[in-house]
Amino acid sequence: MVAFGKKLKERQIQEWQGYYINYKVMKKKVKEYADQIQAGALNQRYVLKDFSRMLDKEIEKVVLFLLEQQGVFASQISQLNEQQDSLQEQPDISKVTELREAYRNVGRDLLKLLFFVEINAIGLRKILKKFDKRFGYKFTDYYVKTRANHPYSQLQQVFNNVGLGAVVGAISRNLADLQDREGSYLSIYDQPALPLQDPVVDSMESAIDRLSYSTNFLNFSVQRSLIMLEELPTPVEEHVDDQRYHFMSLLLNLANTFLYMINTYIVVPTADDYSMSLGAAATVCGIVIGAMAVAQVFSSVYFSAWSNKSYFRPLVFSSIVLFVGNVMYALAYDLKSIPILLIGRIFCGLGSARAVNRRYISDCVPLRIRMQASAGFVSASALGMACGPALAGLLQTNFKIYKLTFNQDTLPGWVMAFAWLIYLIWLWISFREPAQEKDEVNNVPQKSNAAENDALERGVVQPLLLKSVGDEQDNEGDQEGDGSEEAQEESRRPANSIVEAYRLLTPSVKVQLLIYFMLKYAMEVLLSESSVITTYYFSWSTSTVAIFLACLGLTVLPVNILVGSYISNIFEDRQILLASEIMVCLGILLSFQVIIPYSVPQYVCSGLLMFVSAEVLEGVNLSLLSRVMSSRLSRGTYNGGLLSTEAGTIARVIADVTITLAGYLGQSKLLNVTLLPSLLICIASIFATCRTYNSLY
Repeated sequence: MVAFGKKLKERQIQEWQGYYINYKVMKKKVKEYADQIQAGALNQRYVLKDFSRMLDKEIEKVVLFLLEQQGVFASQISQLNEQQDSLQEQPDISKVTELREAYRNVGRDLLKLLFFVEINAIGLRKILKKFDKRFGYKFTDYYVKTRANHPYSQLQQVFNNVGLGAVVGAISRNLADLQDREGSYLSIYDQPALPLQDPVVDSMESAIDRLSYSTNFLNFSVQRSLIMLEELPTPVEEHVDDQRYHFMSLLLNLANTFLYMINTYIVVPTADDYSMSLGAAATVCGIVIGAMAVAQVFSSVYFSAWSNKSYFRPLVFSSIVLFVGNVMYALAYDLKSIPILLIGRIFCGLGSARAVNRRYISDCVPLRIRMQASAGFVSASALGMACGPALAGLLQTNFKIYKLTFNQDTLPGWVMAFAWLIYLIWLWISFREPAQEKDEVNNVPQKSNAAENDALERGVVQPLLLKSVGDEQDNEGDQEGDGSEEAQEESRRPANSIVEAYRLLTPSVKVQLLIYFMLKYAMEVLLSESSVITTYYFSWSTSTVAIFLACLGLTVLPVNILVGSYISNIFEDRQILLASEIMVCLGILLSFQVIIPYSVPQYVCSGLLMFVSAEVLEGVNLSLLSRVMSSRLSRGTYNGGLLSTEAGTIARVIADVTITLAGYLGQSKLLNVTLLPSLLICIASIFATCRTYNSLY
């Protein structure tokens, strides 16, 4: 790997070199501290105080220069505003064009300053992490918390971009005023939903969005969806994103996600009754529900590969396969055939296009709205999960048309088949296939005078400071490297096989995939056997089971809002992670039948505790996973999203098979037998988490 210090120096703007943090000196100072402590010449308290003072001075140097440049921008914009006022009295089209370009030039200069802040923030994060790693002390936590929350802290200027945002706003507003608005007297403040379409403004807004990166619900949802962004996208990529983006196509992707989640959970309340009506045991519902997950293990791979070439064709194929699968699921009742029922569910799993949905958002949605699109992906999934059981509860009827039976068992299949048919027609009419990547490569301009702007803009899209502790894949490379382009290219090359992708996983990533496996296993056991358990112990009807499952699904979004907007601002991700694992473990323990009779409050409260804790755990775990996974897994067929999907899907398959096998022991033992593996895996994940994070801190 290329040494970070060398890369930092290469990316510095030459005329501003004296105002960057001196990473090389601070790195050398850390080494000196280590040597002197080992020799007994210094104590740790002195080192902490001295290094804090050194960082304060470096940050102050950056911030004072930042404020000085903001003053320069303010002066330039003020002068341009005076020219604009004079044009109001004597309009001149040529001067308007010149003035508009002058505002754009100020915007381009502002991008330099944004890149300046970005580089310094990354350098600060690197040196803090190096200090923690060298001394085994949580200095980063101490330094950031004490400085960021202090009213006189210079560090706040790095996080809070109010001044820079005001400059962006001034440039945007004046460019909008100079734009031909066909006689409209409204400003950008009157029509916030209609942003100014200008490439310079778009670049500035994207840069500000990334510089304002903080833990909130929107960002939490992005990471929970595991739609991974590339490390340093180029301005060409952003331009291509704009060309490829089509709102209706994005909406169709989200609709596909929503319908698929309904399709997954709509059969859960009635799967046991359907199995018994075909002459099988109630616990065969595990296989019926799990058949979809089995097929999804394979469909995720070929859909991920297919999305390298097209988005439209995979979605069409998905819709057709899901239509056929649901028709077969519904016909199995009149055909009295369990195999047809299972094949129908397998077809539904083969139509899982979630890999395409994720890929479309990461590849075709512009950076400035990618966060919102990713949050939409999570929201669509959560809403579908809640609507599936709720819809099943409404389909409580029984009638025949010719020889076809329509009842609570078959109607989920017929309703979903109709929904996928309507979706297919909508898809065929409205979806627009984005331009292929090879065309984009051919259209990339050669090096020109814009090269400087390319170098400036490519750095403003990476989240700042305070990345996860498991940043091993960062590979700081602070040892001196050769800096060859081949080495850089190798570090960005995507994995070409599932085996190569697995080799890129660090110990902390493997632990987090284990956590993801555990929570998906526990949730699948809770959901899939709910109908059998509640019927056996409480004699619940299908409608009651559907209401219970729908209520569980409706907790997803409120829980994510609570965690993303509040809890994650108070506690560190790793603390929430461990606490959530413990709460999941507690929920599992409370679910065991140790008291007879087994009561409704015990089942509902323990199930709610387990499900909500698992939702919190999933969000935090995927948030960490999206930050610590190798950048090589952010692109290509075998990406991080695919690995996490496969881990979760395999967990669901094993859970559903466990339910069916446990059924042979009798329904009285089903609950405890299926909960025992959940408990063991949960305890193992807790120990693995403690061991991993103790070794990192």
